[in-house]
Amino acid sequence: MRLILADDSVLLREGLIRLLADAGHEVVAAVGDAPALLGAVELHRPDVAVIDVRMPPTHTDEGLRAALEIRERHPDVGVLVLSQYVEKTYAATLLADATGGLGYLLKDRVSEVADFLDSLTRVRAGGTVFDPEVVRQLLARTTHADPLSRLSPREAEVLRHLAQGYVNAAIAERLHVSLSTVEKHVNAIMDKFDLPRDPGYSRRVLAILRYLDG
Repeated sequence: MRLILADDSVLLREGLIRLLADAGHEVVAAVGDAPALLGAVELHRPDVAVIDVRMPPTHTDEGLRAALEIRERHPDVGVLVLSQYVEKTYAATLLADATGGLGYLLKDRVSEVADFLDSLTRVRAGGTVFDPEVVRQLLARTTHADPLSRLSPREAEVLRHLAQGYVNAAIAERLHVSLSTVEKHVNAIMDKFDLPRDPGYSRRVLAILRYLDG
């Protein structure tokens, strides 16, 4: 696939370029700040943009704001946020994007090369990939409301996998249960959260957002 890398660390960029090239992918641009990222996406229209959260000049949330702008201006471009930090507000906004083709991983996942490359493939294919730690911190925002209290332990486990972007078949494989069992749990989650059966909404996304409302 054709990729753009955006990270202010030259060392990390060069390492990712070599890793991706060895896997048969092409890095069409590697940049160090948000304006250069937006320009590169406009010029190259990559399959996926891999974006750090904190870049010059303020090193706060430039990368995530650029990611949201790319999602708005170029919805066909996959976005994989790769960061040392969990910026909860923007991560929740990304999670609310039901169109797919996005992900948020912590940088230490790069060392798990096979999983990292698999995440890129899933994002390019229109899937959603969220690091388990990102999901954990997002869910922790609402612990005072104890949102998990309405779910059984297995339903809560299924919901965490949904938040990471896994489809029912993949969840069944990871939890070593049947597909019909996962489907039963998913339906139970939706019912317990009283989610609307409106075809204009993704009930899976709404289930995650129910955690974030508090």
